[in-house]
Amino acid sequence: MRVGCIANRAELLIEPVGPLKNHTMAYALLGLDSRMTTMKPTRPLKNPGFTLVEIMIVVAIIGLLAAIAIPNLVRARASSQANACINNLRKLDDAVNQFAIENGKHTGDDINYPSDLKPYIKLNSAGRIPPCPAGGQYDVNKIGQNPTCSLNNSLTPAHVLP
Repeated sequence: MRVGCIANRAELLIEPVGPLKNHTMAYALLGLDSRMTTMKPTRPLKNPGFTLVEIMIVVAIIGLLAAIAIPNLVRARASSQANACINNLRKLDDAVNQFAIENGKHTGDDINYPSDLKPYIKLNSAGRIPPCPAGGQYDVNKIGQNPTCSLNNSLTPAHVLP
């Protein structure tokens, strides 16, 4: 069964078409009387859009999510910087040991940092020993002592070799 629709300005007219055009049974099945049926037009909204309360609720939810997420991001950044610094300190310690073995140095001998260690450690793109990612300065004084970072215990987590 096909139902044809004819639109006339603000009214929508529904009329059966085809072989069922004159059958009262088809009108009854469709819930129509034998005359054409008109539907009421919908009223357009007077003020479409969001209310101030709805916007304030959305802003409050976004603020709550930011309050939860930002401290975690700061903590993750500090943790990664500390891990990178500790790995750099390990590399410096390995370079000191390698320098001492190749040059016959003993525990307690002084080191000329960074020039003595440059051949034993991979340099960054600027041709320097990689710096502390948090902005600290590395210090290597003697063979047998662990290298240190100037930010050693001032940050959490600490920039200290275990």
